[in-house]
Parts: sequence; C-alpha cells; structure tokens
Amino acid sequence: MSVKIAPSILASDFANLQKEIEMINVSEADYIHVDIMDGVFVPNISFGIPVTEAVNKHAKKPLDVHLMIVNPDQYLEAFKNAGAAIISVHYEACTHLHRTLQGIKQLGCKAGVAINPHTSVELLKDVIMDIDLVCIMSVNPGFGGQKFIENTYAKVKRLKEIIIENGAETEIEIDGGVNESNAPLLRAAGADVLVAGSFVFSSSDPLSTIEKLKKID
Repeated sequence: MSVKIAPSILASDFANLQKEIEMINVSEADYIHVDIMDGVFVPNISFGIPVTEAVNKHAKKPLDVHLMIVNPDQYLEAFKNAGAAIISVHYEACTHLHRTLQGIKQLGCKAGVAINPHTSVELLKDVIMDIDLVCIMSVNPGFGGQKFIENTYAKVKRLKEIIIENGAETEIEIDGGVNESNAPLLRAAGADVLVAGSFVFSSSDPLSTIEKLKKID
C-alpha cells in the first residue's frame, strides 16, 4: 500500500482557508491534518471546534484531528460532531489512555495516540491493539516549521516491531519537519502516514509537492 499524505492546515494561509482546503480536495492527499492547540499542553494556540466545523464543510478528505490539549476526553464528542474521522490524543495528556481510546471508538472515529519526542514507543505496548494510528512527533509540538529530530527513525522501526509482534494493524504517522529528503527514510523505517505542513504550503506548487510525497515508496 502506498504512503498516505496528510497536509497540515496549520501551515496554510488562514485568510484563504477555503481555497487551501479545495486545493487539498483535488490533490492526491489522503487526509486533512488539523492541529488543535490550547496554549496549555503546548505553548501555542491554533484553532478549535468552530474552525474544524468550517473546514469540514468544504473538505472532501477525512479530517485527521490531532488534539494537543489537556483533558481531551471533555472534547471528543464535540470534535466528532465537528467532522473528525480520526481523533489523536497525546499519551502525555491522558491519565486513563485505554478508556480514552475506547471513548473515541464508541463515537465511530478511528483512535490515535500521539507521542512527544521524549516519550518511548515501549509505553504503547499494552494498548497497541486498541490504537488505529500512532502519531510520532518528529519535532516538539506547538509550532510549525521546526527541524526534524533524527532519533525519529529508530522510534519508527521499534514501533513497527511492536505492531508486528502483537499482530496489530496500527498505522504509523509522522508529524513534524517532513520533507522530500527524510520522507523516503521514514517510509523505509515503517511509516504509513506523513504529515506535511510547511513543506507543502510553502512550496510554489503544493499540488505537485503532495504528488511527489505520494509517490515515495
């Protein structure tokens, strides 16, 4: 199966958000990645439920919603109602991760877990069968355009081993600093989904950039 591409609208032109969504709709992208930041879990504030709803009105691709927030359980249903197809919560923000994952699935969404650069993939062993997608942060969360952390490759390889060992069908998503140089290496390590923000939206031809990423295998 070819790699999946999830352009992150955090890097898009907010003043022309509908146009940016329409561009993704006609591209070879698989998801629209929506970063939700609360200024508490991460040192930045992005957008929330109303903007997610607005994106969903124009989106023809599933919304991959990444909750970088404290107390995510309080907002799961609201984001489902706003249009989320995938909801990823941070391991570091969930006291009862298994319960949270079950709650997401009961809403009819795919359940994702995001982990920060300092968090070991070994911590996901006991719940790997309950996770549809693991989002490995390859930068520190909170801001776009950061430098890719090289240790990510080793984390992807080990996580892929854990998935295979357990017979799970979990997908591995990489979020942060993805570009045409590291994308082939991430794919070779075992990545299934690549989130690309600045690399797509800062390019002169975003459609072509998405197409190039999609062809990596």
